[in-house]
Amino acid sequence: MSESVAKPGRSTNSKIYPTSTHWGNYLLEKNDGRISAVRPVDSDTNPSPIGRSLIDSQHRGCRIARPAIRKGYLQKQWRSDGSQRGIDPFIEVPWDEALDIAAQALEHVKKEHGNESIYGGSYGWASAGRFHHSQSQLHRFLKQFGGYTGSVQSYSTGGAFVILPHVMGLPSGELMKQAPSVEDVARHARLVVSFGGISMKNMQINQGGIGNHSARDQLTSLRQSGVDVVCVSPVRADTPEFLNADWWPLIPNTDVALMLGLAHTLYSEGLHDSAFLQSHCTGFEKFRDYLTGATDGQSKDATWAASICDIEVDKIRKLARRMASAPTLLSISWSLQRTEHGEQPYWMITTLAAMLGNIGLPGQGIGYGYGCIHNFGFAGRHPLPFKAGEFEQGPNPVENFIPVARVADMLLEPRGEYVFNGQARSYPDIRLVYWAGGNPFHHHQDLNRLRLAWSKPETIIVHEPVWTATARYADIVFPATTALEREDFACGTSDLFLSPMHKVLDPYEDSRDDYAVFSALSSRLGFAETFTENRTAREWLEQLWQTTVERAARCEVTLPDFETFWNGGQIALDSTQAPAIEFSIEKFRRDPVAHPLPTPSGKIELYSETLAGFNLPDCGGHARWQEKEEIAGSERASKYPLALNSNQPVTRLHSQYDFGSTSVKTKKQQRETARLNPHDAASRSISNGDIIKLYNDRGACLASAVISDGVRPGVVVLPTGAWYNPQDARVYDSLEVHGNPNVLTRDVGTSSLAQATSAHSCLIEVERYDDELPEVTVFEQPEFAER
Repeated sequence: MSESVAKPGRSTNSKIYPTSTHWGNYLLEKNDGRISAVRPVDSDTNPSPIGRSLIDSQHRGCRIARPAIRKGYLQKQWRSDGSQRGIDPFIEVPWDEALDIAAQALEHVKKEHGNESIYGGSYGWASAGRFHHSQSQLHRFLKQFGGYTGSVQSYSTGGAFVILPHVMGLPSGELMKQAPSVEDVARHARLVVSFGGISMKNMQINQGGIGNHSARDQLTSLRQSGVDVVCVSPVRADTPEFLNADWWPLIPNTDVALMLGLAHTLYSEGLHDSAFLQSHCTGFEKFRDYLTGATDGQSKDATWAASICDIEVDKIRKLARRMASAPTLLSISWSLQRTEHGEQPYWMITTLAAMLGNIGLPGQGIGYGYGCIHNFGFAGRHPLPFKAGEFEQGPNPVENFIPVARVADMLLEPRGEYVFNGQARSYPDIRLVYWAGGNPFHHHQDLNRLRLAWSKPETIIVHEPVWTATARYADIVFPATTALEREDFACGTSDLFLSPMHKVLDPYEDSRDDYAVFSALSSRLGFAETFTENRTAREWLEQLWQTTVERAARCEVTLPDFETFWNGGQIALDSTQAPAIEFSIEKFRRDPVAHPLPTPSGKIELYSETLAGFNLPDCGGHARWQEKEEIAGSERASKYPLALNSNQPVTRLHSQYDFGSTSVKTKKQQRETARLNPHDAASRSISNGDIIKLYNDRGACLASAVISDGVRPGVVVLPTGAWYNPQDARVYDSLEVHGNPNVLTRDVGTSSLAQATSAHSCLIEVERYDDELPEVTVFEQPEFAER
């Protein structure tokens, strides 16, 4: 594509380049060596404004120009003091020297401690490209080096990742892709009850690229078809205003109690589907005894539920009756399983849907993670019929792994014992951490604790384009190119668009792509030929495309050769190339004998003998309500009475491009904005625009107040993604001045079943900040020193 275009008001040297991101496919205009304009592809009916931030991709304030090594590490290497990470200045060094030092560190750890002592989980979203995908590059490199300790799950869906295979037999990601399509919901349902909402901001994002943000149009058609929506969330904006949803602002983390109250009404009034519970489920009788109080003396009726969730008794009963009388879809957001006992909402909503008897019916049943990324529920019945080529990683010789959200526990408690999914396990003794394509100082919780954990390894190596906290707290930093500074192509697993990703800009200063770095390291470590297979990056790209073409051909889809694709721009498949499919849940519904679920019983397990057999104190054999430590009315709430909702941001993907124009323009006085209810603001003498301090015994941060009646009283909403910026890195619990909520969140597993993040169980207090405002410096260069 990248042909010259001459248009009024443009230089005749202007060129247009296609690219793809997790938030959309774009055409970039380049003039005089810089990006001058970003426009969405023509196929995108509602493009994400995050794309505007691509103009800032060579932001000189925060780009990493050259290899840099922490001063103390350069002097003593792995014998240096890790507590000085984030404090020591950096020294820029030539590439060969940095590569030599990194190779020596890897060889030392392997020889002295073994490959299990290398942590290479490297969690993060990285780029949308198929070849220059940082984690794939790193994992291939480390596996060929002898292996590494990896991670399982994600921060997004760690609880669902573990519980859903026990209950439904299928991987959580597969179940989410089988969410009923909006088209089917509009045609067959009359009611959607959404626990956690269906947020438009989350639907900006997709795994891989995205050629058309059609969610708004689809949801508009849903409303026009007469489907009513109930939004169960403490935040009204979790469902778009145009849906005119009935907002139920319950107390955070009480969704399971509300679901139990609905279930009790269904059962006590004979509205449940006994036939479906018998034919397609197992274990309802044991759950029923809990529901009615036969096992513990407490009936989980609507009155009991109302006392916990603060939703009126009559509303609960009326909604249950309406759900039983009208074709209903229950949807549940990812956020509900990022809490204490976060496995329970997903198990309980499955139980509730089973009682309604509509699982597997078109447009009804359950939408797991509905709308949490664009194509869950909005890709319809037309998934991509083939898998695009990928940079093969090979097997990992090291068997040990951790649940991804337990990284700080692992670093702080080497050889410490824990339980995960019914297994007794122990943490490895990690001596070297290698991270590329992610930012744990965004994703992880209790960042002060993470900083302490981060001081423990002997060596931390990071690839980064920009000076995030992860780079600032590293020993060896390799400057990485961005997706706009290299060639690649995008093809998601649930999107019907394939897009070339042209090199728009020259690499910033002395930056290199991950493949070049790992090729150089593998050469020093003796396995370059195995790693590179004697291919250049362009040759790998052509090979991956050829693999894609061959796989597509087996599905009767004809794709062009590489040169035609590369010069022709985005490819959009149509419904004839990606035919409609019947979901496996629908097949199970149609004939549970011929199409059983891969559970021990072949049915939906409302009671799981497997889970009951684990004998866990915090997760039993059926869905249940469990008391929380950080919730309204708890002992802790007397000191920290406000619930923190650290949701996803509107203006960026996680922390990516926080320095970009789309993100920066929504900050106030350089800080992230926090929404709170007028009652909570008035009682603390807080006005719109005031800088406020959010705090608890884990940490404190600053934000700019936005007063909103769209937030339940007792709740504060501070989105994630502001780059971590402690006022004084030398102080353990230094005030975070930019608005990163993860200095406040708890770093405790959901339960001993999933050990996933429980960030949304977090109590805080808020006060107006009247002191002199600290400067936000995180978008500036760190301190450098001479040798």
